Amino acid sequence: MESFVLYTSSSSFSHSSRLSLHRRSQPSLKSPVNILYSSASPRPLLNLRSPPSHLLSPFALFNSKPSPKLQALPRPIQASPSPPPPPVAESSKGAKIIPLIISLSIGLIVRFLVPKPVEVSMQAWQLLSIFLSTIAGLVLNPLPVGAWAFLGLTTSILTKTLSFSTAFGAFTNEVIWLIVISFFFARGFVKTGLGDRVANYFVKWLGKSTLGLSYGLTFSEALIAPAMPSTTARAGGIYLPIIKSLSHSVGSKPGDPSARKLGAYLVQSQFQSAGNSSALFLTAAAQNMLCLKLAEEVGVIVLNPWVSWFRAASVPALVSLLLTPFILYHLYPPEMKDTPDAPAMAAKKLELMGPVKRDEWVMIGTMLLAVSLWVFGEALGIASVVAAMLGLSILLLLGVLDWDDCLSEKSAWDTLAWFAVLVGMAGQLTNLGVVTWMSSCVAKLLQSFSLSWPAAFGVLQASYFFIHYLFASQTGHVGALYSAFLAMHVVAGVPRVLSALALAYSTNLFGALAHYSSGQAAVYYGAGYVDLPDVFRVGFIMALVNAVIWTVVGSFWWKFLGLY
Repeated sequence: MESFVLYTSSSSFSHSSRLSLHRRSQPSLKSPVNILYSSASPRPLLNLRSPPSHLLSPFALFNSKPSPKLQALPRPIQASPSPPPPPVAESSKGAKIIPLIISLSIGLIVRFLVPKPVEVSMQAWQLLSIFLSTIAGLVLNPLPVGAWAFLGLTTSILTKTLSFSTAFGAFTNEVIWLIVISFFFARGFVKTGLGDRVANYFVKWLGKSTLGLSYGLTFSEALIAPAMPSTTARAGGIYLPIIKSLSHSVGSKPGDPSARKLGAYLVQSQFQSAGNSSALFLTAAAQNMLCLKLAEEVGVIVLNPWVSWFRAASVPALVSLLLTPFILYHLYPPEMKDTPDAPAMAAKKLELMGPVKRDEWVMIGTMLLAVSLWVFGEALGIASVVAAMLGLSILLLLGVLDWDDCLSEKSAWDTLAWFAVLVGMAGQLTNLGVVTWMSSCVAKLLQSFSLSWPAAFGVLQASYFFIHYLFASQTGHVGALYSAFLAMHVVAGVPRVLSALALAYSTNLFGALAHYSSGQAAVYYGAGYVDLPDVFRVGFIMALVNAVIWTVVGSFWWKFLGLY
């Protein structure tokens, strides 16, 4: 049988097996179809010219001889059998063996080799061992996060450590569903183009210099953050495309010395500022809501959470947002100091986008309604999750989102699965007294050093912050350690609400420590503008800068608010 092959420039097949198509313009033909003939077959072959080349997939019927090039009409095309491609190695399936062994070993060692404290029941100790194996798997990734969490859930039921209803109890948790719906809101911002429009307006207004351009991007993210609670979606769906477009326009290319011309600085500035944007609002990041839910499990209740969160974060976060681009401008300076063409580019992009469309207006109105209900919902008797459900219902009814959009948001459903498992296990550990026992042990240790509560606060906050180097997920870190560290703060005498909020703010700030520290970290590092040593160096320095700002500015502001 004769064979024909279409290849794009990215094809991995050898040159000798490629068949190229040379198209000749035919103005008299209205159809975008070329009819190609094989010398060995009387039947025509259709060459559809409409798809762009980067979307074409290689397809072939293989035989044993090399194939010469195809020619377009009017000459017939000579073709001969082509050899089969080399076999493609099949990727390994199932769990990664070494991470699997390590993750399971941790739980087994705790369960069977570590002596059980007399204060802890056997059920609690067994649940702790399962929980530790689950956390180890989140760090080592023997399986995807959701799959590994499901295995932990199954184990807890199979060993009769938890009943089925108890194990699945957290799947009805309001905070977790608020997080899930937040992912759908983020998708709406990207789908309608509203986030892109807001960012381009700030570039148009402030983008005449590189520093002004950075401030424009930073403040636009802070503006849309409360209504777009996914830092990864903001990074990958809005800001990185804008940064890449601006950088390419001035010849600043990734993986090239020209990256330092503009792109590297903008990536670092946006990356390091994103944590403060997320810390500014309760609904600016999924892990924020999880923190307050876990705080409730420990017995720390934050009244009127949206307002309390924003009020406590406002001053230190805004100071950090003002200083971060300026500090990086000197710490990691761009070669290009002025960007006179950036406002014109943004204006051109806005012109191409046209006037604000109907779906964008619906998105604006819906998010204003949702944020208003998040702020005033407690007084109106409307829970935050109900406000989010109302907003999503409006978007679905008016066609801004359809149900397929929600179904295809895999990260939302994955988050529902493994968040619920972690929250459920953490809640049961608290109910069974494990967290109380651990907290008392740490409290005794801190008392042996005769630390005052401010000193204990500093030690615990620093430990919680820098231990994130061992985690590849902010939410995983929260699920693993937030409850335990909050309990340690409380036992050490640190004011309860201050402890809960400060740990939650740190959860956002340590997302820029390394290239694996958060979802947005992977997005920005993957762009190729910043070298890995610079990610770690700048990440550590800016972590210290943020620590100083939030400690100094925050301590005065929190004292003024009466948090201690």
